[in-house]
Amino acid sequence: MTLPDFLSQDKFGYIHVTDHRVGLVDVVHFYGMGDSPEMLHARFPTVSLPLCHKIIAYYLENQSDVDDYCSRHRAEMARQRAQARAGPGVDELQKRRDADRLAKGA
Repeated sequence: MTLPDFLSQDKFGYIHVTDHRVGLVDVVHFYGMGDSPEMLHARFPTVSLPLCHKIIAYYLENQSDVDDYCSRHRAEMARQRAQARAGPGVDELQKRRDADRLAKGA
């Protein structure tokens, strides 16, 4: 997929709006949920309205490739979430806090 100058890809393969942290997957997601360019601009105020129009136009012109990219991105995020270790629960955190307070004499 050839990216226009207003989209950049980082070393991890994440495509985002150039000079922003807003991802192409985010814009496509909310556009697919029915957001207009104006609503996208309100949701991502650092992305100008004309740029929102450009991103949508790029998406519509390259929909198959962008949809494939978004599917791969979602699958990778699901894989990473599934592999993430669960942190301590509330009970464990409270026990740790109480033990720390006792150790400090509080």
